[in-house]
Amino acid sequence: MLSYSSQGKLVRNGQEKKLVICVEGNIASGKTTCLEYFSKTSNIEVLTEPVSKWRNVRGHNPLGLMYQDPARWGITLQTYVQLTMLDRHLSTISAPVRMMERSIYSAKYIFVENLYRSGKMPEVDFAVLSEWFEWITQNITIPVDLIVYLQTSPQTCLERLKVRCREEEKVIPLEYLEVVHQLYEDWLIKKTSFHIPAPVLVISADDDMQKMLHQYEENREKIIAARNV
Repeated sequence: MLSYSSQGKLVRNGQEKKLVICVEGNIASGKTTCLEYFSKTSNIEVLTEPVSKWRNVRGHNPLGLMYQDPARWGITLQTYVQLTMLDRHLSTISAPVRMMERSIYSAKYIFVENLYRSGKMPEVDFAVLSEWFEWITQNITIPVDLIVYLQTSPQTCLERLKVRCREEEKVIPLEYLEVVHQLYEDWLIKKTSFHIPAPVLVISADDDMQKMLHQYEENREKIIAARNV
């Protein structure tokens, strides 16, 4: 159930006592590996991006359509991404700690921003999405206690994309990954672009899986404590 907080915002009842950690990073930066690792901890609930929903909305694949023709389908996909990420944020938390793959913030600050800056999203589409985003963040409490940023080079991301072979991602060039990387760096490292809703823990994520698992174990207490970063 939703109710109003003392600040006049809508808030999910009882959720303010739970820790929410958002795992951010470029495409193929290792977010799934990170979440799978922490999903084995009994007091952590893990929510991955709802990619299956983005691939199938009543028989349509807006994710695939967006990659094929972003100028036409960018607004369609990103409207749905904003809705499904908001639903993720507001869903009932079943454990003391929730780890989420990305957030409503990166959906707007990274991927919508990229479409607009590259000229692939008309200004009117960007304006409509921005109005929706501003209304949501001004009127609904979206708790985030920590951002874990998996900092990965675009070249590493490209190599991982080739290995995992998702159909929609076959058309992604290195240049796209470089732009997404720079948007993340400006937001979470340089802090020159957009509001950062929580403290940021940066983890270098160019290493192979075994080394990354070791890094996650080394940072476990910082991540689970969240507010102590």
